[in-house]
Amino acid sequence: MLESLYIKNYRNLKDISINSLGKVNLITGKNNTGKSTILEAIAIYATKVDLVLIYQLLGDRGENYRETEVNKNVTESNIRALSSLFTNRNIRFEKEDAILIGCIENTLFGEAKSSEKSVSIRFVKYIEEKQKEKQGNSFGITRIILQDDDNKQLVNFKVGIEIRVGNINYITTLEESQPYRFGYRGFGTNENFQFIGTRNIDREINGKLWDKITLTENENYVIEALKIIEPNTERIAFIEENPRERTAVIKLSNATNVLPLLSMGDGINRILTIILALVNSNNGILLIDEFENGLHYTVQERLWSMIFNLAKKLNVQVFVTTHSEDCISGFENILNNSENTSDGKLIRLDNENGIIKQVEFNAKELKIANEQNIDIR
Repeated sequence: MLESLYIKNYRNLKDISINSLGKVNLITGKNNTGKSTILEAIAIYATKVDLVLIYQLLGDRGENYRETEVNKNVTESNIRALSSLFTNRNIRFEKEDAILIGCIENTLFGEAKSSEKSVSIRFVKYIEEKQKEKQGNSFGITRIILQDDDNKQLVNFKVGIEIRVGNINYITTLEESQPYRFGYRGFGTNENFQFIGTRNIDREINGKLWDKITLTENENYVIEALKIIEPNTERIAFIEENPRERTAVIKLSNATNVLPLLSMGDGINRILTIILALVNSNNGILLIDEFENGLHYTVQERLWSMIFNLAKKLNVQVFVTTHSEDCISGFENILNNSENTSDGKLIRLDNENGIIKQVEFNAKELKIANEQNIDIR
C-alpha cells in the first residue's frame, strides 16, 4: 500500500508531496488542479511504467501524435507525444528534469524520497555499441547514455526514453512508429490494478472482469452492489451479441425475462463498473475518476460503505476524484462511522499561481469541515 506519495515534473504537478494516505482516498479540487493527473501518476507507478498504459493515457487526451505527410519523422512525433507528460511539455535531458513518482520515507535525517520505491521517466541522448566476445564476434547491443560533458557528444546520437523502476533502468528507442508496444521488455505490471475513467470501462472489459470472478464469493458482492439501485436483482450475465462485444443482462425477481442492463440507466451500470473493478483489484490499487458520474446523490453513501468494506476485506487501496459535495458528504459519513477512521483520507488540491498545492484532511478535520459547511470541493 502507498503510505505516502510524491510526484515531480508530471504534467501540471511540478513538485507535490502527500505525506500520508489511507486505504480509501478522496481527491478534490477545482478544474485544472491535477486531480486526474494524480490518478495517472499513480497508474504509472502501479504498472511500473507500462508503455501500453502511457500510450492509452496520451490517446485519451488527444496527445498521441502520429507522423503525417508533412512530418514523416517518427522520432520527432514520438518526442512530441511523450513531451506532453512533462511539466510545461519540456524536452530536456538532465536528471533533474525527469518525471519522478514514488514514496516518502522517514530516515534519521528526516523525510526523504525513496529511490528504491520510485519510478522515473526522462529523455536521454544515447549511442549504441556492439558487445563482442573475445573472439571478436558481436552478440548484442548496449545503449549508453551520454552526459553533458561527455566527449561522445561529438558523434551521432539517438534520442530515447530512460525508464527506471527502483534501481533498474532500461532505455527504449523512439524510432519505432509505436514505441509503446515494441522494443520495451518492461518490469512486470501489477495485474491487480484497475483504472475507471470518466467514460467508464468499456463493456468488453467489464465482461472479462466478470469472467474472472464467476462462481466465486466476489460474484455475490457485485449482486449486492446492484441492489443499491435495483433491490430485485437476482443474477447478471454477459452475453455475446457479436464477436467483439458482450452485453450485461440482469434477472430480476419480479420479472420473467432478462433485461439488458443498459436499459436500466447510467447509475446501475456505473456501479457495476466500479464494483467489478474493485473485486478484481485484490491486493492492488483501484483508481476512479469522477466517482459521482451517473450516480444519484441518494445512492452514493451506500456505495461508499461497500467500497470501504471491500477495500478492507480484499486489501485494495482506492483513489477517487470528485467535484461533488454529495460525494464528499457520503464519504465523510461512512469514514467517521467506521471502526478505523484512519482508513480514509481527503486531499484537496489548489492551484496557486500555477503551482499545485495540497491540503490533507483526516476524518476528524473532515467532519468539522462538513458540520461547518466549509466547501472543500
